[in-house]
Amino acid sequence: MGRWYKWAVVALLGGAYFFHQADRAIFGVLVPYIQSDLALTERQLGHVNTVLFLTIAVVTFIAGFLGDRFDRKRIITCSLIFWSLSTMGLGFASSFLAVVMLRSVATGGGESFYGPSAMSLLASHHRETRSLAFSIHQAALYLGLMLSGVLALRVLGLLGTWRRVFVAFGAAGLLLGVVFVVFLHDGMRNGSGAEAQDKEGARLSESFKAFFCCPSALCATAGFIAICCVNNTYITWAPKMFHERFGMDGATAGAHAMFYHHLVAFAAILAGGWVTDRFVSRFPRFRLGFQICALLLGAPAILLIGRCGTFAAAMAMTAAYGLFRGLFEVNTHASVFDVVPARHRASVVGFMLLLAMGIGAFFSGELMGWVFETFGERSYSLAFALMAGTYALAALLMSISFFFTFSRDRIAE
Repeated sequence: MGRWYKWAVVALLGGAYFFHQADRAIFGVLVPYIQSDLALTERQLGHVNTVLFLTIAVVTFIAGFLGDRFDRKRIITCSLIFWSLSTMGLGFASSFLAVVMLRSVATGGGESFYGPSAMSLLASHHRETRSLAFSIHQAALYLGLMLSGVLALRVLGLLGTWRRVFVAFGAAGLLLGVVFVVFLHDGMRNGSGAEAQDKEGARLSESFKAFFCCPSALCATAGFIAICCVNNTYITWAPKMFHERFGMDGATAGAHAMFYHHLVAFAAILAGGWVTDRFVSRFPRFRLGFQICALLLGAPAILLIGRCGTFAAAMAMTAAYGLFRGLFEVNTHASVFDVVPARHRASVVGFMLLLAMGIGAFFSGELMGWVFETFGERSYSLAFALMAGTYALAALLMSISFFFTFSRDRIAE
């Protein structure tokens, strides 16, 4: 493989991550149509999120273990094909149970196998350019979320029903899966380097210890948990808020909620990756400081989204939230990889998602479902206040690593 193949890996995985998030986000965009067609209650929508996040938490734990021990190309490719088929199947759902099984269990389970192997593969190919590679990969996520509303609106207009939107998105993912079969390779596993040798001897107990006995890894994961809880809540409920508060139709509200927020986040993460790679070699704690500042500055923007009385003000705050979200997510995995050995990376991503999605299942599903059903007109302001508080708490926990444990736990490559 040539010297530029490491960037081809970024491009291929970026394409997969686009559909990974677009397939998930269009559900939030189309919630008003799905809810009306299938007569779903607010609590049932909350339960859909709860089961989704619990599925991701459990399955990702298994996926991380497998990603450190088996061919990552096969895991990633099979994951892409399976979740694309599940997305297509959601277009034929006719009941609450069918939505849970196809959206939460099948699609969520298929997507869960992607992250650990994909992040491990990217890290294997990129060292000096790791933050930039991760930021480009994460930018694909933003493209998926940003364009999901616009694309869903266009496809809905062309095909006529929300069901056909899911079929169309799933079919596009299947075509990309065929490309992966031909062009994606896991060549790093076939080498004789230290990473390949380490991976052969990695045990689950060792991976568990490398993560759960490392204070800096746990502190960094606190920020990831906050990001997941807030992002998943925003994706699910923000389109509905704009639909109800500003009198927009469902697809238009979803397009506005997704596009401007993720457009700013897209620009922020690309710029942040370039900046980080230039400072982190001289200031190893730069990643952590960058993330802590992003959380502290993002919290007020999130709080104000739920309190804005005009559409323009709400859009401005979603853009500000996107800016600081993007600056944080530049280093979501890189900050943890700084303090855990390379042979445990896929397992560590699995542990991170286990915690984030397990807590997110309660926060984004049950807690928010209860808030929106119980507090009426005050529900949105209360929900976004809880989201802002989650950011502030995560910044406090990450500061423990920044000031006390990171220098001790850091692993030099």
